[in-house]
Amino acid sequence: MLANNPVGRLPLQSTPLIFGTAPLATQFWGNNEADAVEAAVAGVRAGITWFDTAPLYGSGEAEERLGLALRACGDPDVVIATKVGRPVVHTADGRDSTFDYSREGTLRSLEDSLKRLGRDHVDVVHVHDPDDHLAEAIDECLPTLVELRGQGAIRAVSVGTVRCDTALTLLTEAEPDLMMIAGRLTLLDHAALDELAPECVRRGVPLIAAAVFNSGLLARPQPGAWFDYAPAAADRVRRVQALGELCESYGVTLRAAALQYPLRFQPVFAVAVGMASATEVLENIELINQPITSELWDALTQADLF
Repeated sequence: MLANNPVGRLPLQSTPLIFGTAPLATQFWGNNEADAVEAAVAGVRAGITWFDTAPLYGSGEAEERLGLALRACGDPDVVIATKVGRPVVHTADGRDSTFDYSREGTLRSLEDSLKRLGRDHVDVVHVHDPDDHLAEAIDECLPTLVELRGQGAIRAVSVGTVRCDTALTLLTEAEPDLMMIAGRLTLLDHAALDELAPECVRRGVPLIAAAVFNSGLLARPQPGAWFDYAPAAADRVRRVQALGELCESYGVTLRAAALQYPLRFQPVFAVAVGMASATEVLENIELINQPITSELWDALTQADLF
């Protein structure tokens, strides 16, 4: 079972495990519609109450398939978060994504997301990867989302990025309701603990840790595994294999440690994990509930591998 807890002072609740929908897509991920829908349905039925999606994921495929799954479950009372800034565009070859953080682009992107999801609203909207578009994100995108929040069209405004400097800039200049940092609060990368997490605590802004497996290396540390969206170097693979051996010596799997590590730090309320199948959903729920003693965390901290 998964607990459903309040998210700071926001009118939202979440389980500690958020269903990341990127792997529901065929584009890049190779998933088919039936398995994707089955995975999301399994997430709902297993008690996950927060689903994170985006137009970028499969150029809209993930949103469409999540919508199918939610309708198959009778439109359950779950939190749906999507993103703006990386909208779908139609090309001669089909669908692709671009960058657009303008007011018009923000509104159009959200409208298109609602159509793909088959819903009249979403709860949370993240500004997606605004790293090289900060001025437009601050001047147009975020104020547009704040306006929508004021109208009751959405319940929370957020930022999702892999860069701590971007997150800190928007945290201080735009005052979002929550933040999502990808790949920077993991067993391999602790960058978010330097300034971002403490600043979120100071401001009372809840934080989601996404990409906690660093593109897969922390889930399956083997030659050919990816780290931060690219093939992992051999020495990094060996380092993670040693981390896994240390975890196993305490009776804990590496995947369980990777899932639970960010939850040890304030103000992280959940980890967002991409899931492609019903099997992965059930495995991740089991792993996030696996008991881990303080002795293992101490050993990981003291290890030269950590």
